[in-house]
Amino acid sequence: MTEKETAENQAQETPPEAVADETPTPSADSGEATAASDEAAPESVDELCNRLESARREAKDVYDRLLRVSAEFDNYKKRTSREMESFRKYANENLVADLLPVVDNLERAIESTEGQSEAESGILEGVKMTRREILKVLEKYGVSPIESVGQPFNPEYHEAVAQEPSADHSENTVLREFHKGYLLHDRLVRPAMVVVSKAPDENGA
Repeated sequence: MTEKETAENQAQETPPEAVADETPTPSADSGEATAASDEAAPESVDELCNRLESARREAKDVYDRLLRVSAEFDNYKKRTSREMESFRKYANENLVADLLPVVDNLERAIESTEGQSEAESGILEGVKMTRREILKVLEKYGVSPIESVGQPFNPEYHEAVAQEPSADHSENTVLREFHKGYLLHDRLVRPAMVVVSKAPDENGA
C-alpha cells in the first residue's frame, strides 16, 4: 500500500466528534464582559441625567443672582441720579443764606431814608436798584421770598417773635415782618421773623 493510500485511510477513520471538539468555545470571561457592558449603559444614562439636573440648578442660581445684581444696580443708578439732582438744585443754599443779610440791610437802608431830601433821593434810588438786582440774581437761581403779612401764621415758614392784640385781624394772622423768609425752590432757607395777632382782651387792649 502506498503512502497516499495510507493517509486517505486514516482520514476516513477519524471520527466527526474529534473534529467538533477542535472548535473554539467562548470563554466565561467573555460572557462576563458582555454582561458588565450591558449593566453599565443604564448607569451612564442616570449619571448624565444627574449632571443635567445639577447644571439646570446652577444656571437658575446664576440667573437669580444676575437679576438681583441688575435690580440693585438699577436702584443705585436711580438713587445716584436723585442725589445728583438734589445736589445741583440746592448747591447754592449756603451762598443764598449768606446773601440774605445783605438784602436785609439794603431794605433797612431804604426804610430809613424814606422821606429824605431831594439831594439824598439819588442815593435812595441807587440802594433800591442794588436791592432789585440782587433779588433778580437770587430769583434766577430759584430763590423766592415768602409772602407773610396778612397771611395765617404757618410754623413751617414763620417764626413768631411777638404777639399783638388786633380787632381788625383774626387770631394768629401775621401783622408785620422783622425780616422776610426765603425759599430755595421748595426748601426753606430762612423763616420769616414775624409779629402775630391775638384776640384783644375784654378791655380792648
